[in-house]
Amino acid sequence: MKKILIVDASASDGRIMTGLLARADYDPVVAESVEAGKVEAAKLPPGAVIVTAMRLPDGTARELINWLKTENYGFPVLAIVENLNNTDVLSVMRDGGAVDVIQRPAIDKQLVETVAQYVKSENKTFSIGKHLIPRQSDEWREIERRIQTIVKSNANVIVFGASGTGKEQVALEIYRQSPRSQKPHIVVDAGGAGVIGKHDPSSERSETYNRIKSYFENADGGTIIVKNLHLLSFEKQSVLLHILEEEHPNVRVICTAEPYLRRMMAEQSFRPNLMYILREFEIVIPSLREVTEDIPVLANFFLKMYASHRNEPRKRLDASAVKALKQHLWVGNVRELKNVILQAAFGTKGEVITSSGLTFNVSDPEDYEDIHLKNPAGEKRRITDALNRTDWNKTQAAKLLKISRPTLDYKIKQFGIRKNEV
Repeated sequence: MKKILIVDASASDGRIMTGLLARADYDPVVAESVEAGKVEAAKLPPGAVIVTAMRLPDGTARELINWLKTENYGFPVLAIVENLNNTDVLSVMRDGGAVDVIQRPAIDKQLVETVAQYVKSENKTFSIGKHLIPRQSDEWREIERRIQTIVKSNANVIVFGASGTGKEQVALEIYRQSPRSQKPHIVVDAGGAGVIGKHDPSSERSETYNRIKSYFENADGGTIIVKNLHLLSFEKQSVLLHILEEEHPNVRVICTAEPYLRRMMAEQSFRPNLMYILREFEIVIPSLREVTEDIPVLANFFLKMYASHRNEPRKRLDASAVKALKQHLWVGNVRELKNVILQAAFGTKGEVITSSGLTFNVSDPEDYEDIHLKNPAGEKRRITDALNRTDWNKTQAAKLLKISRPTLDYKIKQFGIRKNEV
């Protein structure tokens, strides 16, 4: 809702204006003096409007306007005047002052209409949110089934996936569906300043120990979600291992990590014993390019979200747009898809988004490591997926898979892949 600040000492008129604006789907807040108005103005979001009386107990509308200009606030100010006396109107509107006036005797007729001329909708940043987005691929259904199994235990979990796949949403879903949802949960980013906790200088323990230990004390009986486990320093790994292995806190730990955490363990930059304690269960989220059937479902979800936020009819993708989306590499996964869809929705005037309305980031093929034929059981699927995206152009498909054209021909023959299967 759009915020409107009312600065007026009249309690009765304040109530009238609040009611009128609230019924018009605005979010009004009232201040009764210049000083109180300054405090509330500093809290206003972009797009807000200020409605102020000409005279207030501790000053005037002109003083409030001058303060706003000094502080570099650009909110439009509407002045409430007793009548259209030329002296008052000219005084409050001179030198870039109030942008318009409202007559106090006609507040009920002029307020909402005048506010509507100056209020602006902020272009919001849409986040994916903290809940799972429904999807239709077999891989995603398996993830949902696995969540149902995991929540029945108190075992620690690592959720693996590339950046932007939705690891944190899965971790939070495990917490929400578990019996421990009735107890506190704390989210900690292993790679950021969030791993600070509390430190008691008088303690004989190290500062790192005290800070990490404080998380477990605050989450007793509940859950700690450690984001980006692969970024945890070796010192903090050792402290975490000691707490889990020696002190056995009554806390479940759910971690998110990028797939190369396994390689870190092999390279001895991540402690294997800590890995085994934390990975009592694991969930692996596929990259978006591996589950292209989910792309239209996710895209429609984001279009619905966009329409809801802007109170507009939902736009839809035509066949050319869907095809272009399925052929893109999606190095940024679901997060990148969200950005592409919202940009397209914002830039498309009509109801239908075509391929020409999509703007993709330039993705480096070298980042497309998940398509490497590392897992024999998944080779056929990856090959058919690449052929599908390139309309059976074997040269392009081979480049996508990072294999030679002769190797691709051999694999197609080996697996008996036919064009009508793709």
